[in-house]
Amino acid sequence: MRAGDRVLVSGTAPVWPDGAVDPDPYVQAKRCFEIIATALAEAGASVDQVVRTRMFVTDAAYAEAVGRAHGELMREARPTATMVVVKALLDDRWKVEIEAEAVIS
Repeated sequence: MRAGDRVLVSGTAPVWPDGAVDPDPYVQAKRCFEIIATALAEAGASVDQVVRTRMFVTDAAYAEAVGRAHGELMREARPTATMVVVKALLDDRWKVEIEAEAVIS
């Protein structure tokens, strides 16, 4: 969603177009970031303009893998980032859900 110079991408889940979900948390995070990058582009923004990310994981053991995926995509933007361990996400197959906010300058 674009609101002025801000683009908000909420609750991105690691789902492929056919409904499949890879069980690997790193692959799930990469998929979420792929969806985020597409949504940003559709709103006229880019990954380099991301200023904040929020990552929700269902197990603290996934933090390294999700953080690695975050670092690979966000190496230029270096946004503020929060990672929260939650009891569950909407679908039991999901280990990761990610939000992003960009500012178009």
